Amino acid sequence: MTEPWLHIVGIGEDGMDGLTPATRAAVEAAEVIVGGDRHHRLSDAVTAERVAWPSPFDALIDLLQSFKGRRVVVLATGDPLWFSVGARIGRSIPPEEIVYHPQISAFQLAAARMGWSLADVETLTVHGRPVEQMIAFIQPDARLLILTTGAETPAQIARFLSDRGFGASRMTVFAAMGGTDEARFDGTAQGWDHEVPAFNTLAVECIAAPDAALLPRVPGLDDDLFRHDGTMTKQEVRAETLAKLMPMRGALLWDIGTGCGSVAIEWMRAARYARAVGIEPRADRRALAAENALALGTPRLDLVDGTAPDALAGLEAPDAIFIGGGVSEAVFDAAWAALKPLGRLVANAVTLESQAVLLDLYHRHGGRLVTLSVQRAAPVGTRTGWRPLMPVTQLSLVKR
Repeated sequence: MTEPWLHIVGIGEDGMDGLTPATRAAVEAAEVIVGGDRHHRLSDAVTAERVAWPSPFDALIDLLQSFKGRRVVVLATGDPLWFSVGARIGRSIPPEEIVYHPQISAFQLAAARMGWSLADVETLTVHGRPVEQMIAFIQPDARLLILTTGAETPAQIARFLSDRGFGASRMTVFAAMGGTDEARFDGTAQGWDHEVPAFNTLAVECIAAPDAALLPRVPGLDDDLFRHDGTMTKQEVRAETLAKLMPMRGALLWDIGTGCGSVAIEWMRAARYARAVGIEPRADRRALAAENALALGTPRLDLVDGTAPDALAGLEAPDAIFIGGGVSEAVFDAAWAALKPLGRLVANAVTLESQAVLLDLYHRHGGRLVTLSVQRAAPVGTRTGWRPLMPVTQLSLVKR
């Protein structure tokens, strides 16, 4: 059986004094200690070869593997498996070769100081990631704990809140929690003017104004929340489409003919860490999709310039596929071949020609074929009547 050679140790502001005896012994016995400058300062009494984080950071695994056969410690902040380096290492090095030593996390410390139940809080990180991704979690009465990416991050988040009608939200920044220099800064989003240390954790209690934007993560956002050129999957049809696509944690969607990105964006909002690739040949529509992704909290939407089926070659195999434009047998066949087992495929059509393609595919593959008809109330002179949208034919299948 392989013996562990790598110890990944969470360390707090109290340094070595805050470690359990077993964890402290592992650090003191290390021949090599890898970490950031702060981690090395917190453990500077230990004699070992000191190694800084590599640049680029992706070189970390090769660096660690080069030390195999020696006693190696990686120092991380708090819990190394909670939005931290431990998860990245664990995906590349077998678990039997690693021992994890968790410390109290920044989330636990901040929740305790706020008096919040951690089970009732959204825990997020924007550390080294686009800050805009927290926008998807702005909800009335939501409580957020956020690992930030620098001193400027709380002010950015304050603007996001204020712009969406949540300016009264209470914000608290904690720095150096558990150490002698611990600091706390309180304020509201609309009045935030604090200068805070770069390494901080932000607590937000979302308070909505009467006119606040309501942006639930359940699919079916209002069409007006998206910038578009008139061609898009409309709200009611989009909600039905996403229900058939079944967003799941970490799952990947191909959105073929993404247009303004409405389906891909709602897919990413609907499940934590959901990913999407939008394939779109028109530069103006890709620009709209990118703008919508930033505004609605999915800045990691990946946009590909191309036309299916050619543009599908080389893409990571998806868990779900939406064909919203240009459905053809060639596009379907390429998409279906790439789709993972238990993957979901949904194709929508509004023209008679595209509907004929879906009917043929239904006869070949089965699934569910439906027509979606939506009528919206609209003025008719001085009165009100029903104004129909173009009916949409929809084919949905699960690959088994």
